[in-house]
Amino acid sequence: MKALRMTQYGEVDGSLEFQVVDKPSPKADEVLIRVQAASVNPIDNKILRGDFKSFSKVSFPAGIGRDVSGEVVSTGEEVTHFRPGDHVFARVGEEHVGTIAEYITVQVSHLARKPQNLSHQEAASIPLVGLTSYQALVQVAGLKQGEKVLIHAGSGGIGSMAIQLAKSFGAYVVTTTSTANVGWVKELGADLVIDYKKENYLDQLSEIDVVYDTLGGEYTLDAFKVLKPGGRVVSIVGDLDPQAAEELGLNWLIRKLLALKSRKVMKAAKAKSALYRMVLMQANGEQLRELGNLYQDNIISPVIDKTYSFEQSKEAFSYLASGRAKGKVIISMEEPATA
Repeated sequence: MKALRMTQYGEVDGSLEFQVVDKPSPKADEVLIRVQAASVNPIDNKILRGDFKSFSKVSFPAGIGRDVSGEVVSTGEEVTHFRPGDHVFARVGEEHVGTIAEYITVQVSHLARKPQNLSHQEAASIPLVGLTSYQALVQVAGLKQGEKVLIHAGSGGIGSMAIQLAKSFGAYVVTTTSTANVGWVKELGADLVIDYKKENYLDQLSEIDVVYDTLGGEYTLDAFKVLKPGGRVVSIVGDLDPQAAEELGLNWLIRKLLALKSRKVMKAAKAKSALYRMVLMQANGEQLRELGNLYQDNIISPVIDKTYSFEQSKEAFSYLASGRAKGKVIISMEEPATA
């Protein structure tokens, strides 16, 4: 079968190539999927650049891509809830990374049935951003009806999904975006939109219950300036808190170095009697099924910027790296490119 593979750390053009590899066979608790669509995410480009090689090195050549939607071809002997012909979607576990390929095996516990009202391209846009936001806002932050949540970068793949998810829980949603996208993110459901090109959100906000930090850097520390006492800051790009470092299984020396790096953030959290957590998204089929129900009931809608063909996969990664994507970038195995 044909698959897009990483051959080295570096930029897209020199580090990705199509290769012919053996079609995988499902283990007892896995299913084999014929890929119909996949999506690309910023983490894919970060890993390709080598941003995380100090923590976890890639053995080249290696697959790339974590989101998938497709059709079950065969199942392992322990699989009872899925059968050939089922249409499914998933955020695959790290041991199965490589969804930009003709076939992929997936751990059955990471799998959910595709919402019937969505195409495979739409379904492939959901898993990583959906599970990341669900685990950050619902599982960790415990977002409640009526609470105020600040979601940075509302027009991105994460932000556009998180706005809708927070609204489905009855939250008051504040988001930041550029001038061109103000009206669009309002249509997604944001109650207050701050144009970061014209306004400083720090001058306008206070008493925020939850800050969803999708930008990192100074934004992580600044979150505590607008947070109410006892509030929650959940980050997907900030410093690792001690609990997250432990969950990663890092050795004591690296954990100590990370603890030093995160001192300012943890001090700011303590001063506000606030929670700070760096969320490490985990593949989870049951949570994905719950998210799928929200899409099935039209409470949340998929947001797709561009769709590329399998042969145009490199172009999809380059477009995502440009930072211009408004929603998700999709790679389709079954339809001609729209980009």
